[in-house]
This record gives sequence, structure tokens and C-alpha cells, in this order.
Amino acid sequence: MDIQDNTWICYTVLYNPQELKKLGSGDKIRLETVELPVHYQRVREILSRIWETQQPQLAVHVGVGTASKLIILEQCARNQGYKDPDVCGCYAAGSCCVDGGPEKIESLIDMRSVCKNLTGLDIAIIYSRDAGRYLCEYAYYLSLYHGNQKAAFIHIPRLSNGLTVEQLGKALWMILQELLHQLDTQREPSVL
Repeated sequence: MDIQDNTWICYTVLYNPQELKKLGSGDKIRLETVELPVHYQRVREILSRIWETQQPQLAVHVGVGTASKLIILEQCARNQGYKDPDVCGCYAAGSCCVDGGPEKIESLIDMRSVCKNLTGLDIAIIYSRDAGRYLCEYAYYLSLYHGNQKAAFIHIPRLSNGLTVEQLGKALWMILQELLHQLDTQREPSVL
């Protein structure tokens, strides 16, 4: 099974109307998925178009951390340092995401808090501040930039003998619930 298949298996677990209803907001949540190519320019075009035309309340990116055996929640993304070529042999223009953009952008979602609030899962979840300076972090930065920090990035491990699609799907749903809870909490007006 290749990396692409692993991500799309998770997609089929997530993109299930019955699962949306289990979140308690089946009619309020519109989950749309887009497979991003491992190509800098195409990622830039696709994400720019999504943020301009759809203006999502939250963009959640999911990518495969090939060397990891756990789920990693990424807090921030950096603008500079993209020196590796994509699958077509192309490089990020100027080795950066956005010319003149901030060096680092943090998500509005407190990923450390998400980690602390999730317990009892079949897979470990950790917090990170380094998404790897490749297409994952590149895409994350663009969503953080265009979406005013309303984005999250989740690195998932490859499926293995010890990790099933169901376990990974359950963990992703639990994370999604926590992300949405945090987003809703931030929207609520404070009472003095």
C-alpha cells in the first residue's frame, strides 16, 4: 500500500455521512475533501482557489508521516526553507511559501490542548512545532496565511499490522471533534 492509498483510506472513513451525524452536528458540518498533489505550484493554485471561493471555517490537512508510528498534531508552519524538489522535480519559488509573508504562522487551534484533551485512543498523539519543510508544511502555511490561521495539520502514520483503518479513523474523528470544539469556543462571546 502506498502513501496515497493510506490517506484516501482515511478519507473514506472520515467522509461518511453517518459519522458526521455521530458528531452531533451532521446538518451543520459540511466536510469537503481535496487530494493535494505533491507539487508546489499546483498546491498553491488549489489552496488559493479554495480560500478565495469557498472560505472554509477551518481547513484540516492530513498527510502521512512515513517514519512515524503515531499521530502528530502540527502547531505552526514556516515560510522559508523549502529546498527539496516535489515529485515533478520542481522547487518552491524562492524556497518559500509567500514572498514577504511572516516567517512563521501559528494555528488558532491550540494543538497542545488537543493532545491533552484526547485520551483512551488506540494510538499515541503528540504535539509538534516542525511539520518538515516539504509539501505538508508548505500547504499548511498557505492555508494558515490565506485562512487567517484557521487551519490544522495532522500527520498520520502508515497503516501497519498494529494499526487498523478503524483505529486511525476513530482517532481522526476524535481529533476533528476537538478541533471543532475549540473553534466554537473561540467564537463564543465572553461574558463578564
